[in-house]
Order: sequence, then C-alpha cells, then structure tokens
Amino acid sequence: MSGESSPGTAADEAPVLFSTTGHLGHIELNRPRAINALTHEMVGLIRARLDAWADDAAVQTVLLTGRGERGLCAGGDIVSLYRDATSGDGTSSADFWRDEYHLNNLIAEYPKPFVAVMDGIVLGGGIGLSAHSRIRVVTERSSIGMPETGIGFIPDVGGTWLLSHAPGQLGTHLGLTAGSVGPGDALLVGLADHYVPSDRIPDLVAALATDDAAEAVARFAEAAPEAPLTADREWINTAYGGDSAVEIVAALRDRPEEAARKAAERITRKSPTSVTLTLEALRRAATFPGLRDALEQEYRVALRVFAGPDFAEGVRAQVIDKDRNPSWTPPTLEEVAPEAVARAFAPLTDRPELGLTGHPDDTPSGTPSTTQE
Repeated sequence: MSGESSPGTAADEAPVLFSTTGHLGHIELNRPRAINALTHEMVGLIRARLDAWADDAAVQTVLLTGRGERGLCAGGDIVSLYRDATSGDGTSSADFWRDEYHLNNLIAEYPKPFVAVMDGIVLGGGIGLSAHSRIRVVTERSSIGMPETGIGFIPDVGGTWLLSHAPGQLGTHLGLTAGSVGPGDALLVGLADHYVPSDRIPDLVAALATDDAAEAVARFAEAAPEAPLTADREWINTAYGGDSAVEIVAALRDRPEEAARKAAERITRKSPTSVTLTLEALRRAATFPGLRDALEQEYRVALRVFAGPDFAEGVRAQVIDKDRNPSWTPPTLEEVAPEAVARAFAPLTDRPELGLTGHPDDTPSGTPSTTQE
C-alpha cells in the first residue's frame, strides 16, 4: 500500500492519509486524538484528492475510514469555529462551511463507488463525509447522530436532507433531541445501508481493492442488530407531526410513554432558537428536489445562527468550560420570534450564496492554498 500526504508533511502526521491498493483509493482521517474532527485543511485535501481520483482510471472505488479506535469523525472542529465566533469576523467559518458543503455534495454525486465505514462515533461533519456516500457501512460500535441543537446550531452538512427523508417523523425526533443511534436504528432511519461486524472490516477493505464494491460489501454484510426506535415509531410519528416546536413538546408531554416525556425534556434543554430553526429547516427540506437545495438552505441558516448568541454559548457550555449549563437567548421556545425565523432563511445579502443550485460547475472558494496539491 502506497502512502501519500500533503506537501511538506510527514505521512504519519498528515491530518488525512491517502493510499491506493489495487483499484481502491483509500482516504483515512488521521486525527485520532480528536476523534478525527474535521478541519478546513482536511476538507481541502479530501476535495483535491477526490477530484484527482475521479479522472484516474486506475481508481475504481473510493473508501473512507478513520484512524483510531474511537470513531470515524466526531464532527467539525468546533473549537476553531468558537474562536471565530468570539474573536473573529466570521469569514473563516463561512469559508469552512462553504467548502465543506461543496465536499458533501461532491461525495453524494461522486462518479465512482464511494464506500464509507461508519465505525464508532460519527457526528455532524462526519455524517456529511459518510452518509451521502453510495455505500454506507455501520458496525456494532457505530454511534451516529446530529448533536447540533445542543450547541446552539442546526443539523447541517446535508443533515436536514437526510433527517427529513427518514421514515415518518424519526428524523424530526433525532434532529430536535440531538439524539444518536446505533447500527440498527441507523439503517432504519436511512443513515446507513449495510451492517458489517468490526472484526470483518480489514477483510472487507482487502476485498474492495480487487472486487466490485457492491458485491464485496454484500459478501461481508450480516443482518443488522435490533432497531430500538421501531418500538417507538407510533408515538414519534404522532407527537412530532405538529407545526411548531411548542406544539410538539406539548404533544410529547401528553403521551403516556415515558420515552416521549423524556424526549420533551431533552428538547427543552436545547437552544430554543436552534430547535425552532431545525424544525423549519426539516419541513422545508422535505419538499426540496435534492441535496443541493438543502445545503443551500443550511448555509444561509448556519451563517445566521453563527452570528447569534447561542452558538458561542452552546460551545462554551459543552466544550470550552464544560459546565453543561448554557444560557440560551431567548430562553424558551415560546419566545422565539417568527420574524427571527424568517430572517434566518432569507437570501444572503452580505456574502455570496453557496452556489450549488443554478451553478452545477461552481467550485468552492476560500480553501487555504496550503491544501491544494
């Protein structure tokens, strides 16, 4: 296996490792101490390599995995985003999201089989790298979720598209509660396609180097574990059918199931603004023709949420100070103004739109030059 790295960086220290074996191009996220949290540099490196492999006849299949035992990717590097929110002007965060969302779309539309092994923790930005791929594999160790409402943000990286197209209201439940699911529920919700035990992954990787990707995965796949959400679908579909987050919380509290009442309490601990915007984004995304439209919407809303108070406060409480006691503004769902929701979804006026719709060949801007190969 031949290893490759970014210019001037030792292979073992590069944040993303690239190699080829047989007809397989292998991408390995390489920040195991940070559960491979995604940085802007990593986005640029992956984009450049995928562009190169798309035109390389020797590469027939692309594989994404993460180094370390803890997970594929714990999401974006929110500490850097927090620093920009508290002491920067937002430009670096806007550029990061622009390039990240373009990468998410590239993966979704990649012309060759793209296989993602969603082993261990897969959150936020990690879902953007994996859940849009053509072949998505989970293991018994998989824990997959969109935790954004808990840090004053919204499900992005195409998360609103994925969650809004889950069966019934399962995606709404996960999006508002910032919940995570195991392998069985990941298949039920539509975030993954195949279950392969973790001890068989090395053999699967070897097979992908020589065999057809779909046939190789099918050969190693097994019946998925139980999906606990199956037993909750009736109350989830009923309670989450409301038109507002206030209605949904009230419906959950009125249910006889203890799990429903616990879901209501989880939602009320999240950012009221984020919960309200997430519900609206999910409802809109359910009507969109494709992922590109959802990413366009997410970019607008992400920039507006980032400029508000709850994102910095949520990251502070969960990641920086770790007191788990955020002070949200406004503090309740009832106080989120309809005008604030409308402003969050309005077209951008202070910077260009994402550019995925109406400009199919548009390329991302803002990627640091050091990530180009």
